[in-house]
Amino acid sequence: QVTLVESGGGLVQPGGSLRLSCAASGFTFSSYWMVWTRQSSGKQRELVAAISSGGSTSYENSVKGRFTISRDNAKNMVYLQMNSLKAEDTAVYYCKCTVRGSDYWGQGTQVIVSS
Repeated sequence: QVTLVESGGGLVQPGGSLRLSCAASGFTFSSYWMVWTRQSSGKQRELVAAISSGGSTSYENSVKGRFTISRDNAKNMVYLQMNSLKAEDTAVYYCKCTVRGSDYWGQGTQVIVSS
């Protein structure tokens, strides 16, 4: 079955950096888009960044120039490098994929940006 496991979250000061990782299994990873989403308290889940099977990327406007999504198809991993973090980046970050018409999510990893 499709499984996604995120890691790398934590507490960081404003202006700091974190690198999130998502380990994927149970499907042909290299053939699918992978997405990072986030959900802040009281808000709807929003798309943060996406990467195609071929490596094309797209970003939500507020993270452009600060976040970088990447993937390693040999390791079935997708990453989110987050720099210049702001308080408003505080959220639970989820890895997501859509395989054969069904959405799959990881359990999430908490990111807290606070001084």
